Amino acid sequence: MREYKMRRGEHLEERVPDMKAKIEDFFGEVSGTKEYKGSDLYVVEDPDNPVFDRITAGTVEYDGKKDKLGVDFVERPAEDVIAEGKADAAADAVDAKNDFLEECTGRDAKSRRDSMKRSVEDDAETPDNV
Repeated sequence: MREYKMRRGEHLEERVPDMKAKIEDFFGEVSGTKEYKGSDLYVVEDPDNPVFDRITAGTVEYDGKKDKLGVDFVERPAEDVIAEGKADAAADAVDAKNDFLEECTGRDAKSRRDSMKRSVEDDAETPDNV
């Protein structure tokens, strides 16, 4: 599960007032929920795009901190998708993921990558139980 933070000064519930509807617009019908860090995330067991096996997404709530977008994309092996003659679906899947993440967080792919790099660098500087 990956967690994505919002742009400075923005909140997830303001950008996406109806998370379930947003997920269904991008990926297909929500079939249930899954608990993650005390929050219920939506699960799409049969996504519209054949590249995806399952998608779990939703708001991860934190006390005293801004909520984050939690997402887990489970994808089929590329060889299987191509063998079925659905290579175009792979490009559509990448676009759907990036568009969904950008609409929810307000951050494009480059700024999300830079943010993740910074968080990894910050973790590397923190001593391990010293």
